[in-house]
Amino acid sequence: MAIHLAFIFHLLASVFLNDSPEFKGGARGLNSFITRNLIYPEYSKQNCVQGTIQISFRLDRKGGIIESRVQKGFGIDLDDEALRIIRLTSGHWKVPQSFDTTQSIVIPINFSLKEYNCAERSQEDIRTSIAAYKAHEDLSKAVINFYEKKNNGSYSAADEMKILELKQQLGYDERFFDRLLRQGQQKLKQGDKYGACEDFNLIRKLGSEKSRKQLAENCR
Repeated sequence: MAIHLAFIFHLLASVFLNDSPEFKGGARGLNSFITRNLIYPEYSKQNCVQGTIQISFRLDRKGGIIESRVQKGFGIDLDDEALRIIRLTSGHWKVPQSFDTTQSIVIPINFSLKEYNCAERSQEDIRTSIAAYKAHEDLSKAVINFYEKKNNGSYSAADEMKILELKQQLGYDERFFDRLLRQGQQKLKQGDKYGACEDFNLIRKLGSEKSRKQLAENCR
């Protein structure tokens, strides 16, 4: 089923005025860049979480992104992807000599899912999903901690059975690892080696060997 993404880009602080930075290709170029490269995060996609994330950042004289951060978000994976995609624009900005590089730029990015059965989800369901994200992350850490101990030779068969049940509960199955692997490979094509290696390492940390080759080739 198709996923349609809608983005709102407003460069506060008059970014597109003559004395302010401009994305190479202008506002339309920025829109196109983000549309091509953004990957809708899995948790938010599965739980129909949509909304606007505001990213604040500064630019150096060469158009590099510095001090980027989430100014306003949900505290879930949408925040991480909005931050990643803005960092990916580093080096694609033209910065006039007259521009004060201590000035922050804010870009609000609106994530929107269409034709993904999200109309059936109530606002209360979505709020519950956002609240549950932290618990989901904590349970994921329990899985990661187990496999870290296992790699060090410290684990029991009984503990492993519990972890396997937890992984099933969290949806960490072969299909999940395949999707995460494809996501990492997509990030590599975008030139985002750091983001790709995060995905490949997460696969390994969750107890799968599917990313062994990608880790060896790209993440030493």
